[in-house]
Amino acid sequence: MDRSFDDFVIARSAALLHTAVLLCGGDRHAGEDLLQVALLRLARHWHRGLEYPEAYVRRALVNLAQDRARDQRRRPPEAGWPDDAPFPTRTADPSEHADLLQAVRDLPPRQRAVLVLRVWQGLSVEETAATLGCSVGTVKSYTSRALERLRQVLERSDHAY
Repeated sequence: MDRSFDDFVIARSAALLHTAVLLCGGDRHAGEDLLQVALLRLARHWHRGLEYPEAYVRRALVNLAQDRARDQRRRPPEAGWPDDAPFPTRTADPSEHADLLQAVRDLPPRQRAVLVLRVWQGLSVEETAATLGCSVGTVKSYTSRALERLRQVLERSDHAY
């Protein structure tokens, strides 16, 4: 493996870990596992000189998160992210953070993936569609549904954003 792969991992792993954790509904351990598998897949293809390695890893993370969600429906639930554990967030009030994170956890996996890629990663609608392998219209629809669902949950808990 050449040094450029190591440089990529060092430079982007923190941001990719945030993405992975959010795709797993806040479960840091599951996010770390997903990222390790995604980086392993990238390492296998690194010699091809991928033009956009970060996009490759994001796509792998989304696919792995969907596989994980499918697998979880088939077995007993695992312990999730502890409510008192620190997690990077853009909200200042910890109680808002807990409600928001729980609302994101409750989203269906595809809606959660769209929300993470669009809001957290800041990808465009087109980039998100390419990452998920779906149409631009699907991304817009999922984004709208996810945001509406979050609004409903947060309004019920008396938090207006």
